[in-house]
Amino acid sequence: MAENAEIQFKLDDRELTVAPGTLVIEAARREGIEVPSFCYYQGLTLQAACRMCLVEVEKAPKLQTACTLVAVNGMVVRTNTPQVHEARKSMLEFLLTNHPLDCPVCDKGGECELQDMVFRYGADRSRFVEEKLHVPEVKWSNLVYYDAPRCILCFRCVRVCDEGMDVKALGVGQRGANSVIIPNGNDQLDCVECGMCIDICPVGALTSGTYRYQTRPWEMQYVSTVCAHCSNGCKTTLSVRNHEILRANNRDLSGFNGDFLCAKGRFAFDFTRHPDRLKQPLIRRNNKLEPASWEEALDEATSRLAAIHKQHGPDAIGFYGSNRTTNEENYLLGRIARASVGTNNVDHHRTADYTGLVALAAGLVNAGSGNGASAGIFATMGDLSSAPATLLIANDANEQNPLVAWQIRAAIRHHRSRLYILDSQEQKLHRKAQDFLLVSAGQESAAIARLCASAPENSSESDADRRLHAFRDALAQESDLIVLFGSIIQGAALHRLGELATERAAQGKRTRFMALGDYANSRGAADMGLLPDFLPGYLPVADAAARETFGRLWGAALPERKGLDSRGMFDAAIAGKLKALYVVGANPAKKTNLVGSERFGKLDLLIVQDLYLSQTARLADIVLPVLSGFEKDGTMTNTAGEVQLMHKGGDFMGARSDFDVLRILSYQLAQKGLGQPIPLRTPDVAFDEISRQVPGYAVSWASLLTGGAEPTQPKPAANGNRPPEAAAGVISSNHDSLFTSGSLTPYCRMIRSLREAGATS
Repeated sequence: MAENAEIQFKLDDRELTVAPGTLVIEAARREGIEVPSFCYYQGLTLQAACRMCLVEVEKAPKLQTACTLVAVNGMVVRTNTPQVHEARKSMLEFLLTNHPLDCPVCDKGGECELQDMVFRYGADRSRFVEEKLHVPEVKWSNLVYYDAPRCILCFRCVRVCDEGMDVKALGVGQRGANSVIIPNGNDQLDCVECGMCIDICPVGALTSGTYRYQTRPWEMQYVSTVCAHCSNGCKTTLSVRNHEILRANNRDLSGFNGDFLCAKGRFAFDFTRHPDRLKQPLIRRNNKLEPASWEEALDEATSRLAAIHKQHGPDAIGFYGSNRTTNEENYLLGRIARASVGTNNVDHHRTADYTGLVALAAGLVNAGSGNGASAGIFATMGDLSSAPATLLIANDANEQNPLVAWQIRAAIRHHRSRLYILDSQEQKLHRKAQDFLLVSAGQESAAIARLCASAPENSSESDADRRLHAFRDALAQESDLIVLFGSIIQGAALHRLGELATERAAQGKRTRFMALGDYANSRGAADMGLLPDFLPGYLPVADAAARETFGRLWGAALPERKGLDSRGMFDAAIAGKLKALYVVGANPAKKTNLVGSERFGKLDLLIVQDLYLSQTARLADIVLPVLSGFEKDGTMTNTAGEVQLMHKGGDFMGARSDFDVLRILSYQLAQKGLGQPIPLRTPDVAFDEISRQVPGYAVSWASLLTGGAEPTQPKPAANGNRPPEAAAGVISSNHDSLFTSGSLTPYCRMIRSLREAGATS
């Protein structure tokens, strides 16, 4: 029989055909046949500890555990016989021997797997009359509590921490009936505080410090949306009661992240209810920000913008966008800047060279390295989990891109993937790497150039040279390689990577790329044209056809000359050439050293839309309170270029969505003679226009509505195909950690309370 021939066996009178190596429990679940288990969890090593998945196998002398039983040809398996039912009932009786019957106060009540199985198989009385052992609940951290009597020793938490997270913060202490789960820091956790152990626990042994004793599962609404923090775009399910977010997890396994969420994704939602949230607009009067109505604030903003436009012209006004606002909001901001005001002074905090990546893809397609489609050059998050080989350049994925690190570890664990790292500092993923090339700080781009150059035959080369050549030779052996790179790799260094991909393509080898940015919609901000030299879809502002297309759509003649980038706008403000700056969802005053002591240089007008009174908002003339990403609908694009739908979870009185603020702003500007009002009344309508007009965004609505992530396929104009060089400092990472998230961090109270967060802040 052929080695990879399919297996045929019978399961509950159904003839099944499965792949070799398929476990019976997995085959049953695919068929919708119930085989209960507590210890089995897809993706983790097999444990066979709970004995709940016992099944009857014809001709076998005793019941078998379906979680370790591999299907073989001719096997006959029965999952619902009287013997199986009695065995499961007996196992539940053993599990309840010392289990406290405190379901009325247990946080897992209503979504407990043990509770479900007792209702399904359990008896109404027990033969055990001995007194239950009691151990007090312990607090492992501000986020994780452990109640030992509830624990059924399935060891899911230990395995996910060890295998999935590579942290090894949990273990098993003592023996037999006295076995308990113990943390690695004596009586405290010393870990990344991801909370995976809480969500993977089938009972109420591990509970969340943000949720415990708050409410019941049936009292909440569940909203699937996108995490508001890093750029990986993890799906998260918000548990909402009375418009307030009480919990975040992904137990429904939706999205490419499956059950994974990092500490920020699972616990850092409390910024939405911070007491410092702005509740009404502010206007500076007598050098002091004072409360005002929305009508007053918007009228003042548009009147002063119109006056500056009339006196100094459109190029005296700049727009600084956000990498946290939605695609639709970024699209509206670019439209107001270019069509209403008439300036290309548009930018945002760029955290990766997405422009260069798209230009690189166009060059590879034109050179015949991409099989005629740029889609085959961009790697997706799903690709990482099964990639044969990955090259990670100048990015600490564990800290900055935790889902990327999770996917890399999964690929190594399940597919024996090979990881190569090139960086100026060691990182945790180093111990998983096939090869690690350590270079001097600031020399990453130079190392890329040498890596892509042909190796000279020189017996006198240094150890560093031999190390680099060995690293390059190992990469050359990989037939399918995904290249991940951080903000340091931009412009010329990206061009060299393109040359490497072209050379590999000539040898029949595949190369895919992913730029690693910082924040939830960094990629979307670039895609939507929040750039001084590109319209939405990376169409150059110098391209007359592109300007005509969007100008006709937006009802205005668009400016042709390249605008000022972020650094250029700050320099112009200090020089007195930029008179007005409109900042949406960003805090440039925190990062730039070009800010004047009181105002951005000599600005006459500074308008800020934000959730809080940030450093930039404190300098503003007008501050407009807006909703967070968890409080509005729209779409976001993760760092891999995959679009996902956001859904409104909570609400916040007094604030408005950036979409509504910008739409109203366009109407009031139009009344003052600047541009046409934007007729797009909802994010859905706006995205419909984006999908029709922005190259690469013609994605499937059906897939988005069912919770899918749709990859975009940018099709930039190929003029030279060399990645453009950004000015020094324009593209830079904020180097956030697992416990920091830019301007949101000060308002994430639970995360900031952690000992680990204090060590990294």
